[in-house]
Amino acid sequence: MWIIFLAKRKCYMLSNIRVVLVGTSHPGNIGSTARAMKTMGLSNLYLAEPRAEPDGQSIALAAGASDILKNLTRVDSLEEAIADCSLVIATSARSRTLDWPMLDPREAGLKLNQESLNGPVAIVFGRENHGLSNEELQKCTYHVAIPANPEYSSLNLAQAVQIICYETRVAHLAQTETPAVTDEYPLTSDLERFFVHLESTLSKTGFVIKNHPGQVMTKLRRLYTRARIEAPEMNILRGILTSIDKKVDK
Repeated sequence: MWIIFLAKRKCYMLSNIRVVLVGTSHPGNIGSTARAMKTMGLSNLYLAEPRAEPDGQSIALAAGASDILKNLTRVDSLEEAIADCSLVIATSARSRTLDWPMLDPREAGLKLNQESLNGPVAIVFGRENHGLSNEELQKCTYHVAIPANPEYSSLNLAQAVQIICYETRVAHLAQTETPAVTDEYPLTSDLERFFVHLESTLSKTGFVIKNHPGQVMTKLRRLYTRARIEAPEMNILRGILTSIDKKVDK
């Protein structure tokens, strides 16, 4: 019975790992992604702002993973795709203007596997031609960079998905029988509400000028993302902001 329980628990963890494709424009890439996912035991595919829908080519390239295409979820934005996730990792090269907490693929696989125990987590892949926007990248907890040949770093979308899914699979297989209990982190939607509240309060105090915010909020977002505040800590911060609001509004 214990062995059956562990097997079900580990399958549940994999089902909590969400692969999100943003703005995908080629149906073949959707099918190849489904194949890459199923090969590594993942099944939860989201299409955010898709510019193409699965078609016959998608099914052909899925090569037996058409069930993933049939059950995929379409949403209108990245925000909607990750709203109920406590961990979101975006595939990206290191930012030239503002560094973000970075992982390598192995670290990304470990984190996805560990935190899927508590609920949904996501790995996000950007558009084929220009990846994710800076705004989208800043909504993610970590960025992951695949260390390709600097003289020819031409990974296509499905190849990138395969690499991250493989590392996640390796971490999953190495999982101990009793996974460590991880800390409780806020959902992405709750974290976004915190940042809105923070900006509102700082605007009221005059620390941030609403029409000319500069880089202050971006840097604060990076600070809190790097610190990885837990859900109870965020509630304390929200309480502090509410207390300041009451004083300022008098």
